[in-house]
Amino acid sequence: MNLEQLGLFGVFLAGLIPWMEEAAVIAGILFGLDPVWTVFFAVLGNAITIVVFAYGASAIRNWIMRKREKKGKEPESPRLAKALKAFDKYGIFGLALLGPALIGTQFAALGAVAAGVKPLKASIVVTAGMVVWIIAFAWVLVVLGFALR
Repeated sequence: MNLEQLGLFGVFLAGLIPWMEEAAVIAGILFGLDPVWTVFFAVLGNAITIVVFAYGASAIRNWIMRKREKKGKEPESPRLAKALKAFDKYGIFGLALLGPALIGTQFAALGAVAAGVKPLKASIVVTAGMVVWIIAFAWVLVVLGFALR
């Protein structure tokens, strides 16, 4: 394994960590890794955890709702109803575009699923939003010539 492959593996691993996908792309490009491969591996790592968070949130949401119904309560708690109002204001696309900067992509996917979006749709839309952010960071770095090659 050469140094560039090791660096790309590091970018992939950093992409698995919430809030690190943008930092991984910036660091990878600054240290001279190929921008296209850097973006690819950061997206791949982050997309894996987005899917895990989305499907995990779906299972937890269903479990909580069943538990509340068994107790004779409304399936959705008052706090969830309040969160849904904020979600209704911006929608999944707003969450997908603002999520990477505000709460992290994984938590944006989790929030979308908690608000009732299907896990697959949440995963796809939040991943697309993350891709927009990562490509923007990479493009700025490449255009400005920031690389330690």
